[in-house]
Order: sequence, then structure tokens, then C-alpha cells
Amino acid sequence: MDAAAFLHYLLTRTDYRQQMVHIEHIPPQYATRGTLNTPLHHELQKCLQHIGVSALYSHQAEALNAVFDSKNVIIATPSASGKTLCYHLAALDALLCDSNSRALYLFPTKALAQDQLRALKQISRPLMTATPGRGEVLAPDSVAVFDGDTPHTERAAIRRRARILLTNPDMLHLGILPHHQSWAAFLRNLKYVVVDETHVYRGVFGSHVANVLRRLRRLCRSYGAYPQFICSSATIANPEEHARNIAGVPFSAVAEDGSPHGEKHFALWNPPFIDEARTGRRSPNTEASFLLGELVQKGIRSLVFARTRKLTELIYVYAQPELPGDLADRISPYRAGYLPEDRRRIERQFFEGELLGLVATTALELGIDIGDLEATVLTGYPGSMASAWQQAGRSGRSAGSSLSFLIAQEDPLDQYLRNNPGFFFSKSFDNAIINPSNPYILKPHLICAAWEKPLSAADGRFFGPDTGTMIEELEREGKLRVRREKWYPVPSIDYPARDVNIRATSGETYAVIDRGEGCLLETVEAAVAFFLIHPGAIYLHQGESYLIKELDLARHIAWVEQNTADYYTQATDITDLRVMTVTQERRCRSVNVYLGEVDVTTTVVGFKRKRQLTEEVIGQEPLNLPPQNFPTVALWFDLPEKAVSKIADAGLDLQGGLHACEHAAIGILPLFALCDRNDIGGVSTSLHPDTGKAQVFIYDAYPGGIGIAEKGFELTEDLWQATLKAVETCPCSDGCPSCVQSPKCGNSNQPLDKEAAILLLRELMA
Repeated sequence: MDAAAFLHYLLTRTDYRQQMVHIEHIPPQYATRGTLNTPLHHELQKCLQHIGVSALYSHQAEALNAVFDSKNVIIATPSASGKTLCYHLAALDALLCDSNSRALYLFPTKALAQDQLRALKQISRPLMTATPGRGEVLAPDSVAVFDGDTPHTERAAIRRRARILLTNPDMLHLGILPHHQSWAAFLRNLKYVVVDETHVYRGVFGSHVANVLRRLRRLCRSYGAYPQFICSSATIANPEEHARNIAGVPFSAVAEDGSPHGEKHFALWNPPFIDEARTGRRSPNTEASFLLGELVQKGIRSLVFARTRKLTELIYVYAQPELPGDLADRISPYRAGYLPEDRRRIERQFFEGELLGLVATTALELGIDIGDLEATVLTGYPGSMASAWQQAGRSGRSAGSSLSFLIAQEDPLDQYLRNNPGFFFSKSFDNAIINPSNPYILKPHLICAAWEKPLSAADGRFFGPDTGTMIEELEREGKLRVRREKWYPVPSIDYPARDVNIRATSGETYAVIDRGEGCLLETVEAAVAFFLIHPGAIYLHQGESYLIKELDLARHIAWVEQNTADYYTQATDITDLRVMTVTQERRCRSVNVYLGEVDVTTTVVGFKRKRQLTEEVIGQEPLNLPPQNFPTVALWFDLPEKAVSKIADAGLDLQGGLHACEHAAIGILPLFALCDRNDIGGVSTSLHPDTGKAQVFIYDAYPGGIGIAEKGFELTEDLWQATLKAVETCPCSDGCPSCVQSPKCGNSNQPLDKEAAILLLRELMA
């Protein structure tokens, strides 16, 4: 059954409840070919013939022309457009022209590195095959993966022989840069650094990776190497800027896609209401299991994306009993936590057609090859346009027609997109944001850099204009010492990279320990520990549920017991915010908007128990935990006097309107900044002690800030307009999770006044 016929089938079912709110028909695109200014090495042209490539697409040729012109390049084109071939060809051509050349590939996950190793070996197989009188052009062991799973017995040989090394930022940070002397020959000849899936490197993780790459460039310079960077990314709004921020060097962007694509039908699907007041909808997870079952029964190879490991399993469990016996065994879950051999088996079964349906986390969003799919189902907007189109792009990778569903969740962002399909399909992609100069991130990397090679005043060219100030602070803190205008770590610091988690802002962690087995399950960053591992919390580890029995604050230990609960927990908190410094101010319509440094104090005061899939609240409990304090960056704005008067004249609640406006704006901001809802926080008050006015604050939820508030400050009017539209178009009467209610609200969503929020937002836009 083709895509159009399947959609018609759904529309004519007797149990259809108007869930399909919009269907976008995306027409097929035909190939545009390009020409290289400099031909590839003749041996490499044979490789292309071997894999059936007769000519390059226009964006591939444009990217390679820029690379061969000694430019750093980011290729930001859709899924399945052939981005990886660009950097494979560049690296292999360099190796064929100069046997000393080396290339370093960075992937965000181990699975992706293994998948690209297979792809690279497939392309280069003719170069690895001995022919009479020629021998091997490229030895098989000269292309290798080096990550945490690499056996120690093989690592020395890889250091000696690898000419193309595939790894991840974590291993570069922990295992390569601190031991750069052992990698001297590799770094001295490093020609290309490939950063795949660059859009993934955003927020805290991206800010850390940016500093890891600056440390790499600094060490390469000391060995006399000046590597070029080749980045590939899903489509984002600021590819050139983001690549420059990540690598610290100028870039050229290639964003016009010349690859062919079949037609796609993309449906926006909204779960039906479950009550007459229209304040609650059926769970999107239930809708996902329904769609998976229908797709599989019609023989359509499908992939369902879920946000968490637990939901991956639950959607699978709900879908399987609805399928006839012969089909029930042809679907499977897929997520992190499975043994590598199990993941490889599932990938193979899906690729070969043995499985018809898969439910996966975002582990399969990135370019792991699982063959041609006919349908994808996104269970909730994944938080960014880049991820949404990356997931949808897993279907329709060939010339045939394909189908994608985006199931809206019950929050302002998802409901805004449901009501404004033109925004979603206009390709108005979001901005990827990082802040490598955040002192909580930069300072630990300066210590790592000093341990690798003593710092000097000249290193500001790598780490930015704040380098000197950060070095002085580290010297005052007793972490660096100066000798002959060089800075070294103090003797008590040994192997500092080990203490820097590049996926977190702080080195402080809590250990999660299984009380029954006495074993360490994992560690949790201190900044989020009270939200995730408070007493009574349900914590997921590799898909298994654990109940937090005790949180030892002194020893930073959470004691857990395995649990089979059918609910999850959600912490509630109260927040106090103090303005420290106003750094920018501008007039926006009739009010002033501010950006500045603030001090945030958050206290986790309790938690809710919520039923899996239905998300029904089944209980609440208080908590007694100490407050957490951190400095960050916020934007805030004044209120139009006319709005305050109108709210008073109408007998509405000003504080409820401010609170509702804060919730809705925080829910919408991820449309403009590539971030998660949990990356930002907010405070609203009818009289703030530091400003003497009614105020709405939106702040970065990480110490030092990561650039989200700055982007909101730049786009305040767009944020107000989108927020107003989201609240106005919601069909509820008094406010609901689709517009002004927040699941994270520490005040249990009290007070909220939807009508006052609309009045306020209208006057802001007047």
C-alpha cells in the first residue's frame, strides 16, 4: 500500500477522530549534478565506479571544490543527501596523493563510528585489494575505530598504523589529547578533521566539544600541522556560524541540496480530546502504538521514534498484542543499553526486511544505515527542526514515495506547530547555540590544555579573548602556577581530563548504587541530581526502573532498588532570581527588553507520580532538600502600562497572566534556539525587588549560561508573536498543558490566567 492510499485508509476508519490536522505533500526532487575543478585521484574514481556512483551531486562537488581550495567546509543538507561521501572522498584522495596524510573522524556515538567504518571500507575496498605489480594501496588496518570499546591490546598498533582514525569527542578528550606524545606522528601529519552530525554539538555538550577541538588545534600547531575541518550537519539556520563556533576557524557553508528524493506525505497528527472541557488529550504514546500496528499490518516498513528508553519499550509492548501472531514477531524495540551484538542483530534484521517495524530512541536518528524505509512516526516534536527532519528523513531515502507522522504532545510547542503547519514546513530551521567561553566550561579545559602543554599568553588565539582573565582566576584559585611566563597545573593536579565530563557543566557528580547488588550503575551531574534522583524518584538505567530509596548528600550517593513501577516521577521546584548586572538593553515595540547576569536559587520541594502512557497524576509528595544556587544569563522585559490597566479593569489576575505568559514563552523558545525545554527556566512576578516592576524572566538553566537567553533577546518580538498565537489558538477556556500549564511548575500551575496572558501579549505586540 502506498503512502496516499494508507492515509485514505486511516481517514475512512470508523474510529477515526479527526487526528490528522494537516497533510503536507512534498514533491519529488530530481538530481542536480556538479563538476569538480580538480579531478579525484584515478584510483579513487575506480572506487566510485565500484559503488555505482557515476557523477557527484552539485552539493558534493561544491563541498569538495571548497575543500580542495583549502577551505574549512560545513555541509548542511538533509538526510540521505550523501554528505558522508564528501569527507570520505576528501580523506581518501589525500591519502592517495600523500602517503603521510592522516584524517581524524569524530562521531557523537560509538554506533555511528562503527557504521561509518563499514561504509568507508566499502568505498575503499578496491584500494585495499592487492593487484599484480601494485600491491595494496591502502592497508586494511590503516582505517580503524579508536574508542572506549577498543581492546587495550590493539591500541598501540592503531596508534602506529592508522591513517584514518574514527573516534568520538569523549575519547579525543580523555584518551588522545592527554597522550599526544604517543600520537605525535598522527598529529604531525593530520590533514583533515571531520566533525559529523555537527548539529548534535549544541548547548553544554557542544561548548565542551568546541574547547576539545581548540585543544586539538593547539597541539597540532605545536607539531607543525594546520588541519582543515570538514563538518556535516542536518539543516540548521546558522551552519556557517555554528561550525565557526565549534572549531574556532572560518568556514564556508554548503546548504543547497542537489540529491534526488522521492515524494513524501507528511502528516501532523494530534491525539483526540478525552474530555468535554477539551483540557486533556489521549496519550501520544498510545497513538504511536496504534499507527505502528496499522503500518505493519499493511506491510509498510516503519520506524517509530520515542523520547526515552522506557517509552520505546512501552510503545512496543502496547503495539505487539494488537498484531496477528505472524506479525507480532516482526516488530522490535531498539535502544541504548542493549548489548552491542543485540543491536547489530536488530539492525541486520531490519535492514534485510526480517523485521517490519522498529521502535527506537534517537539512537537511530543519526545516519546508521538500516536500508530504505517507507514510514517514520515521531512521537512528539523532538525539540528542534533539525532533529524532526533528520528523523522524518529516515524514510524515503530512495526514489519511491514515503510517509511521515509527527504526533503532537500536549505542550505549547507541539500544539503551536500543529496549529501553524506553515511554520514547520517553511524550512524555518532553528539556530544551534553554544558558549565555549562559559567559565564553568572553559576553565577546566584550560587546566587540561596546560597539562598537555604549558599555557602561554599567545594561547588566547585558540581559546578566545577571555583566556587571560580565566588563567589569572585559575592562578588565584591555586590550580595553575606560572614559571617564565608559562602556566602549569599545580603538582596536586594529575590527569585533569579525567575530572571533566564533557556532557555536563560541572565535575561534581552523584553515584547511583544498586543497594541489592552493591554495584555502581552510573553517575548523575550534581546540577540535576535533585530533579532526577531525589528520594522516591523512579530512575531509569538501561531501560530498567529503579526506585531511589535514599539520597546521601554528604557522600553524594543515591541508593536504589530495582522496581517494576508503572509510573514515572517528576520533580517540582520553586525558584528565586536576583539581577546582578544588566549587560544589554533595547527598546522593543513599547517596552524595554533586558539581557543580563542573574543569580538563580532553585529548591526542589516535591514530586509527582504520573502514570506511564496516560500521564495521569496518581500522587504527590513533599521533599526537604537544600537549595541550589548558580549564576547564569537571563532576558527579561517590562510590561506595557496599558496592559496592566486593561487586566485590572477586566478583573483579571495580573500575577496569573504573568505566570501563564512565562510558561508559554518558555515552551515556545526552543523554536528559535536549538535547545530542550529543560535547558531553560523562568520566573514571573508582579513586583520584583531588584527592578521595582512586574517582570517576566527567562534564563539559561546552566551555570554561566550557554547562549539561549542571548538568542531570545535577539528575537524577542518573534518569541512574543509565536507565544501569543500558541495561547490564542488553544481551544481550552482556562488554560491547559497545550498552552499555559507547565509540567515542571513548582507552584502546581497556580495562579494561571490565560485571558490575562493574551491581553498582556497583545499589548506587547501592539
